[in-house]
Amino acid sequence: MPAPSSDARPHHARYAWYVVAILSLASVSGWVDRGILGTLLPSIKKDFALSDTQASLLQALPFGLFFAVLGLPIARLADRSSRRNIIAGGAAVWSVFSMLSAWTWSFMSLMVMRIGVGAGEATLSAPSVSLIADYFPRDRLSRAMSIFSLGIFLGSGIGYYIGGLVFTLSSSGRLPGLGTLHPWQATFIAIGVPGLIVALLLLTVREPARRNVDQAGRYTPLSVLVKYVADNRRTYLAHGVGFGFSALVNFALAFWIPTFFARAHGWDEGAAARTMGVLTMTIGVAGVLSGGWLGDWLARRGRTDAPILVGIVGAIGMVIAAPAFSLMPTGRSAVIALAVVNFFAAFPWGAASAAAAEMAPTALRAQSAAVYFFVLTIFSGTIGPLVVGLFNDHVFGPAGVAKSLAVVTAGGTALAAIFLAAGLGSYRRTLIYREGWIE
Repeated sequence: MPAPSSDARPHHARYAWYVVAILSLASVSGWVDRGILGTLLPSIKKDFALSDTQASLLQALPFGLFFAVLGLPIARLADRSSRRNIIAGGAAVWSVFSMLSAWTWSFMSLMVMRIGVGAGEATLSAPSVSLIADYFPRDRLSRAMSIFSLGIFLGSGIGYYIGGLVFTLSSSGRLPGLGTLHPWQATFIAIGVPGLIVALLLLTVREPARRNVDQAGRYTPLSVLVKYVADNRRTYLAHGVGFGFSALVNFALAFWIPTFFARAHGWDEGAAARTMGVLTMTIGVAGVLSGGWLGDWLARRGRTDAPILVGIVGAIGMVIAAPAFSLMPTGRSAVIALAVVNFFAAFPWGAASAAAAEMAPTALRAQSAAVYFFVLTIFSGTIGPLVVGLFNDHVFGPAGVAKSLAVVTAGGTALAAIFLAAGLGSYRRTLIYREGWIE
């Protein structure tokens, strides 16, 4: 990818890393808000008398359907206006709706609030990928995207750990001026406040210049994006669906692991969530950094398909580790296996975002990334948690959650590896096509 002109990137690399750090904080905030629900659901299920399928829908629909549907129009706006302002506004929205979740009283009212959280978080991914790609050359892009992707694992880990602590509290608590609240309600309020601070910090990020307008000052029309994706449909299909299946497995595991430890090994769900949080914040972080390092190492050695190769390595690791984890005979052996799962589950995501940025020219970058996140989210946010819940309710029964996880993780990761491998050649051709398109 040709280097952006000097006015498109700040002169100091240090500032570029500052931008990544602020965007990573935003990602941490968003993923805490998103991930906390899974560990709070046992208490919410009890209060609202929910089934496993209803609980899965609370996690699936707000972040699957609405996040995905709003992603493309938001990305189109990001390609013609301030990405920084869009992300900052979204951070404020998801934080406010997270706090409002504390005052819900039913399945439907909580669903509405979580839709608001999902709508706010739809502003984060594609605009952030576009911003970061304007600050870094290709041989440092995977590492930069990996740092940004740390937000997924730090935020999720914090969410799991906080949720685990909440689970161990008494059935109610009291906050000054807010009356008597259940611990899960107080948690929604507490995690929303830092997001408002992050929204203010985002306003310190400078919007870099970019070359996505023609000489007449018009922005690239949507029809150009449609044609570009159609011309490279095999690449977009392999990339989106391949990483989508990887994400499906990750979301299924993230949502159901506390329940798995409780039902299969008799653990307290709070202790399971805290264990999961510690592993995600440590082993998961090591995994995503390792994947970013490998992607840049391969790129410096001339492998233009480096991000896809990293995704294949992660998927193969998960094919082995994830089903083995769910079928371990003891809780201790399951924790050891879960550490391996955390490493490979995190491994590909910096490279995946780098590939989404590299696949399209600058003028289409945010919108192209939104196409990827649309496919990714439809798979992960909608299908991942839900399909395990359906297996629990209709195939193996609630006590068979280990079998449900084994089936979903084995099938999902195998399909991820197959789709990504099938897209290696087309990804290389797309990079050549993109160079011609720029010229």
